[in-house]
Amino acid sequence: MKYAIIADIHANLDAFQVVLDDIKGQNCTHVACLGDVVGYNANPKECLDIVRGMNIPCVKGNHDEYCSSDEHLEGFNPHAAEAVNWTRQQLNTEDRQWLRDLKYLRLVASFSIVHATLDMPQRWGYVFDKLAAAASFTYQNTSVCFFGHTHVPVAFIRDSVVRGGTYSKFKVEPGRKYFINVGSVGQPRDGCPKAKYVVYDMDEGTIELRKLDYDIAAAQKKILDAGLPPRLAERLAFGK
Repeated sequence: MKYAIIADIHANLDAFQVVLDDIKGQNCTHVACLGDVVGYNANPKECLDIVRGMNIPCVKGNHDEYCSSDEHLEGFNPHAAEAVNWTRQQLNTEDRQWLRDLKYLRLVASFSIVHATLDMPQRWGYVFDKLAAAASFTYQNTSVCFFGHTHVPVAFIRDSVVRGGTYSKFKVEPGRKYFINVGSVGQPRDGCPKAKYVVYDMDEGTIELRKLDYDIAAAQKKILDAGLPPRLAERLAFGK
């Protein structure tokens, strides 16, 4: 089996379509989604319809949760809050219910998927360093777990100690545990504006980060045309 692992699409249809084409080109047999299908960008309904239509394993992200509720956004980043309120207006009752029904954690084949952390996944903690990764490893029952939320691709490995770093392609080795951020399809924050996802070849035991060019200007125009904060359009060009 060959899995495409996608995360943080964030309503960026232009990036998502390029990723979907590449998934076909890589001959992936399955797809799993780590959440945040909506939020920030201008095509939430279209992206949600695609993911739902694919009938793939998907976990809930924080934006999926906020955009499917009427919860007050106290303490939220103003730009993010504006995008959440706008997104709520684009989704119908069925869309919201689908997002609400997503689980925080899922087992897929022999690996697990989560949006944020394995320790209290509903609290939306961020894993940027080895200390935060160690907390999730304590709750990890599979050799491989994929996560998103930070939009920064990084692989943490636990054997006798926890190590972490950037990656392009590596082999999964027996006796180790891997907690892997797959980057973001629709709003990268690692300084590289390309759309990203991971190919997990379970037969070969390899994990590869894919980086793809897409029409950033088109995505930016949609954001501005929708009346969303210009900052959301600007950041796409810088991957931050």
